[in-house]
Amino acid sequence: MSMMASPMNYRPTVFNFASVVNRKPLVVSKRGVVVVCGGFRRSHRKSLWRSRVLSKEAIQVVHSLKLAKSTPKIQHILHSGLARLLKVDVLDVLSELHRQNELDLCLQVFDFTRKEYETELSLYSDMILLLGRNRLIGKAEEVFSEVMEKGLRPDTRMYTEMIGAYIQAGMTEKAMETYALMKASGCAPDKLTFTILIRNLEKAGLQHLAATLKDECVHYVDSPDKFLRQLHHKHA
Repeated sequence: MSMMASPMNYRPTVFNFASVVNRKPLVVSKRGVVVVCGGFRRSHRKSLWRSRVLSKEAIQVVHSLKLAKSTPKIQHILHSGLARLLKVDVLDVLSELHRQNELDLCLQVFDFTRKEYETELSLYSDMILLLGRNRLIGKAEEVFSEVMEKGLRPDTRMYTEMIGAYIQAGMTEKAMETYALMKASGCAPDKLTFTILIRNLEKAGLQHLAATLKDECVHYVDSPDKFLRQLHHKHA
């Protein structure tokens, strides 16, 4: 996907998951301040998967999965090994595989969790992050779309991870479309959203769009002047 040819004429188009646009925003405070839907305003990539040290059982399954990958034993371990674990241990296994960037194993364990448990949005967000890092944009889009097919609402972090995935793949136009969809859905972009977009738009020479986002961040982040100074200083 190529960069936008004319940033001055950029107009966001409707993304594949645009059905979310017609849904009502989750929360707006009485003071008129937009509240980030589905999460906390200052919470950047803080996953809910890992809250403790891996259990012995989880470590054993991780080790067995890595030894068995690309062999016929993998399916047996996926079903018998994971089925014996508590849900928290299964999520710990998934988190550890994610940390080690074991993409194929991650996808298989993720598929198991979707079938066995009610999946949290943070789990989908972390998968989009992992897929984006590995440039698997089509798969990341499938994960995003699945959330809405289940009747769930993507939250600020999930939109931001999808934007980041597009940015890593050089798909700036798609990133901006998703940013527009994010706002239209009632989710407020946060500091991480603006950091990813402004930094990469400037790198791409799209100064006009970067300036527009700097103006918009005033309505969404606390102490916007301080935020922009820190952003400029950090990436100077």
